[in-house]
Amino acid sequence: MWNIVSLDGCFEGTTPWSLGWFQHRLNDAFFSFVTEQLRTADALVFGRATYEGMAAHWSTATGEVADLMNTLPKTVFSRTLSDSAWGNTRITAEDPAEAIGTLKRNVPGNIFVFGSATLSLPLFNAGLFDEIRLGLTSVIVGQGRKLFPPESEFRDLNLREARVLSPSCVVLHYTKPAAPIAAQ
Repeated sequence: MWNIVSLDGCFEGTTPWSLGWFQHRLNDAFFSFVTEQLRTADALVFGRATYEGMAAHWSTATGEVADLMNTLPKTVFSRTLSDSAWGNTRITAEDPAEAIGTLKRNVPGNIFVFGSATLSLPLFNAGLFDEIRLGLTSVIVGQGRKLFPPESEFRDLNLREARVLSPSCVVLHYTKPAAPIAAQ
């Protein structure tokens, strides 16, 4: 999972795609990190809302990140979409936990879920994320949509890396612990 969050855990403001609170923090180091991640990806996964925003932006963008976003295989979970104009995209209405389990067995390398908080919740609760990478920004949004809402299940994670990208953004890279720890 890769997402950008505020100090108070929001990934967007009070309305969908209200992302202005972190846009000015996207510097060269940030884009370098995003490019580095994408170079290791073998597949991308999106929920419908994130997919529509990403497709609208990246299908007409240029540069290395755009090339990677446009050419990597994409799976979109949606009960309402039936076709896609964004290349190399498969749309499915399958149960996300089952489909991701199958995808993990069939894709040899990294599968990234970008954004897609609604999709990420059942995947997180099913324990399907091997890694969680959060771009933590030095902003308190106050009111917004939380990446980990109250219905998120307890998970113990290990911090693998903390990488400072700017004075206002650090990437926190978490992995699953070797053995599960019971909730307190």
